[in-house]
Amino acid sequence: MNFGIVLFPEVEELDFVGPWEMLTMWSKLAGGPAHCLLVAEKPEPVVCAKGMSVNPHVSFAQCPPLDYLLVPGGMGTRREVDNPAMTRFLAERAPGCKALLSVCTGAFVLHAAGLLSGRTATTHWASLDRLRALGDVNVVEQRFVQDGHVWTSAGVSAGTDLMLAFIAHTAGEEAAAKVQLQSEYYPADTVYGSTASHERAPAYVKRPGQSVSKTP
Repeated sequence: MNFGIVLFPEVEELDFVGPWEMLTMWSKLAGGPAHCLLVAEKPEPVVCAKGMSVNPHVSFAQCPPLDYLLVPGGMGTRREVDNPAMTRFLAERAPGCKALLSVCTGAFVLHAAGLLSGRTATTHWASLDRLRALGDVNVVEQRFVQDGHVWTSAGVSAGTDLMLAFIAHTAGEEAAAKVQLQSEYYPADTVYGSTASHERAPAYVKRPGQSVSKTP
């Protein structure tokens, strides 16, 4: 199986590095996808939001069929929603995928490709109102949400939680347990300072434990 993660200029680093870590551990430890690929429009280094430079494995044109596809977020998504090469690639590959995933504002790129309309989804807390303004997405303020074969997460670090939950859903809890143990990913349930009282703090921060919603 092939799992692709799409990259683009000004992509947020942790949006894809966190899921990549969980994904590749799944592959090595618990029978996950045989091929994990970083995919970009062009076969050249991609400069990310915080300055990291990443070499994609394949370009859009070189990309093999994908079983799973993840779109991260970042400031670059503001441009990618109007990039025909990006939206065409996603729209063409989506029918062959068993699951589509997005992290943070990657949800807007999925929407621009016609893949999020009518679904329940989430995004970074600062972009929740912008996602609601699209008018055809049921927006929830949760760490991540599954609606059928489409998974979306809140911002940046939430992508790691998304991927671990996706592994549990796809390969079973024991597979996810191996990944969780190897990565030592047991995040502390701590909300620092006045975060919970911030006027735009998402609901899952104000009500700890409300982390996931599923729509068949």
